[in-house]
Amino acid sequence: MNHILKRRENFPILAIHSTDNSFGFGYRQNNSPKFDKFFIKKFDNDLCNNLIFDFNKFISKENLQKVNKISVSIGPANFNASRLIVVLARTISQQINCPLESFSAFEIMAKRIASTNNISTINHSFWIYKKLKRKGYIAGKYEICQNDEKNSDIVIRETILPKIIQDFERRELSFEADYEDQDDLKELLDLSNKNLFNASVNSWQTVLPLYPISPIN
Repeated sequence: MNHILKRRENFPILAIHSTDNSFGFGYRQNNSPKFDKFFIKKFDNDLCNNLIFDFNKFISKENLQKVNKISVSIGPANFNASRLIVVLARTISQQINCPLESFSAFEIMAKRIASTNNISTINHSFWIYKKLKRKGYIAGKYEICQNDEKNSDIVIRETILPKIIQDFERRELSFEADYEDQDDLKELLDLSNKNLFNASVNSWQTVLPLYPISPIN
C-alpha cells in the first residue's frame, strides 16, 4: 500500500490504443496535458515483436515503475492488435501493481464526434457504426450526460457497447466510426485521469478485448 501511495504523488498515466491500421502509446505526468507524450505507428509485418520493442523505446523502466494507472482501448479495431495491446496492458498492470481501466474505441471517439457535429444537448443520443467487409455492422450507442457551459466540455455515456447488428437502420442519429490516433490517445488519457482512483490494482483480471467479429472480418 505504501508503494502505491508513493507512486500517486505525481499521478503518471499510461494509455495504450489501437485502430484498424495503427497502434500508439500516450503518457501524462502531473495531470498536465501540456506535456503529454505520444508514440504512433502503422502496423508492420511483425506487430507482436515490434509492439514490445516500440513500447520499450517509448517509456523508460524508471518512468514505467512510476505509472499510477493504465488505460487501454479494447476495440472494435484490428482483431490482432486489440488482442496484443490488451495482453500488454494486463501484463504491465499486474507487474507494476497498478490499476487498469478499459474503454471501447467507439466510446473514446464519441466526444470528438459529438463536438464535431455540434451535439451538446443533455440526454441527446447517437450511434457510432462501422460497416463490416461482409454483411452487417458494428454499432454502439452514446448519450450526452453532462454539458459544462463554462468550458463547453461534454461528458459521454456509453449506453450500448459496440456489437454486431446485421441490419442497421440509421433512422436515429448516427455517424461512421472515425479513428484519429493522437486525438483518441489524448481522450483515453483524459478519461483515465477523470477516474484516477476508481479502479483497483487487481482490475487487470477483468479487462478483455472486445471481439464482436472474427479475424476474417
